[in-house]
Amino acid sequence: MQIAIGQLSQESNTFNPLPTTRENFEQFGVVRGADVLSQMADTNELGGFIQSLRAWPEGPEIIGLARLMAWPSGMATSETLGWLRDELLEPLRRRLPIDAVLLSLHGAMVADGASDVEGEILRSVREAVGPRVPIVATLDLHANITALMAASADAQVLFHTAPHIDVFETGQRGARVLRRILVEGAKPQTAFRKLPMVVPAEAANTQDAASVSYGFRERLQALEQLPEVLAAGLAPVQPWLDIPELGTSVVVVADGRRDVAEIHCDELAAEVWHRRRDYLPELVPVEAAVRRAHERSEGLVVLSDSADATTSGAPGDSNWVLRELLKYSWPRLALVPMVAPDVVVAAERAKIDHELTASLGGVRDVRFSRPMDVTAKVERLFDARFILSGHLAKNLPIDMGRSAVLAVGDVRVLVTSRSGPHFAPQFFQAAGFDPYSASVLVAKSPCGFRAAYQNQAREIMVVRAPGCAPSDFWNYEYRRIPRPLWPWDEIEYP
Repeated sequence: MQIAIGQLSQESNTFNPLPTTRENFEQFGVVRGADVLSQMADTNELGGFIQSLRAWPEGPEIIGLARLMAWPSGMATSETLGWLRDELLEPLRRRLPIDAVLLSLHGAMVADGASDVEGEILRSVREAVGPRVPIVATLDLHANITALMAASADAQVLFHTAPHIDVFETGQRGARVLRRILVEGAKPQTAFRKLPMVVPAEAANTQDAASVSYGFRERLQALEQLPEVLAAGLAPVQPWLDIPELGTSVVVVADGRRDVAEIHCDELAAEVWHRRRDYLPELVPVEAAVRRAHERSEGLVVLSDSADATTSGAPGDSNWVLRELLKYSWPRLALVPMVAPDVVVAAERAKIDHELTASLGGVRDVRFSRPMDVTAKVERLFDARFILSGHLAKNLPIDMGRSAVLAVGDVRVLVTSRSGPHFAPQFFQAAGFDPYSASVLVAKSPCGFRAAYQNQAREIMVVRAPGCAPSDFWNYEYRRIPRPLWPWDEIEYP
């Protein structure tokens, strides 16, 4: 028994002007062939695949295709998409015939000329292996699932959590579904509903009992406990995609019973539509949020700069929150992350303990932010390398490149050469700080940061500020989305 596994993961943001290229994937670390099995056996979805398959009594041969992962950013170039397709498909074709394919995909990748990258990849895999070879794909909860994706795979298995703390477990669930199909003879029947709605990411917290998403997570998990259900997923899509098939999706896969899949899918879709307004978050204007943080003399205040969230594909160099923080003195440090490779180079030239006058922000994102000149002391130089576990990851190596800490009064600006998880405690620790002892910490994340700070922070506020990943996205110009679509339009469904 031969089972091929691989990963293609990048979340696109079509408002980010910075293209995703082959270099972005290579910087993250391309892993090929047998190295996939040796290097990824305890990391994210691939680790869930590998450990599960190795535990099968049948002892299948696991064929590593490639691990292709890049941090969220702008659309991929057409050349990059061609390279990615070849990296996955060529080793697959060389090993044909095989018995099954298990893929880890994100589900919200867009390339120049291709609004449904994962759909195209799954169709290519299906054409390569034929109609009878099982294909199971795992997807991020923020996937933009399309009819082509649903038709090309036998089953799609989604994250159930946001913050995404079940990535490894989703890999295990994907392998479990494949076993039921390949070994136990299950006949997958998929029900797929595309809802004409898009919701903000900030309120999609499945770990908060007061959140609308909490109840949906429990329902999905309960459905997957039913013997006739192979997989159940809800994908409240990543909103910053100006593409033709944008919308929230519900998917239920049943064993041999399309009627069962349809009933559960319709019931869940109707409930999601009914609760759509519950996803709308409370936003605090940036000036008021910083002022309120300053009024707290004790404990940590976390400010979510969600419109510039690097986890949402924004460029990561907005300075709107930084401008406000610099207006105040802080009892303890205020920590602000920013992507600024040119500033890192300038800091290295200036050397530690020397002053540096630099233009911070508004370079990568020239649409929503503008540069500001800051005179700061170069406090520290460091390599932003660490192992990320928690939201988004289990044992995932991160390398955000050469980085610097700039001191401006009580504010510390952590500038990195590359994008990455500009919310993670491990990132701040790599820079030499205890993030939990700060007065203020800026997290460039809409929701996932809560996994690390919910129980540690005195207060958390989601800031309203301009950026490429705003929560009030319906106020921005979209040209290609299907209309009518809520919340742009008030409509009835079904």
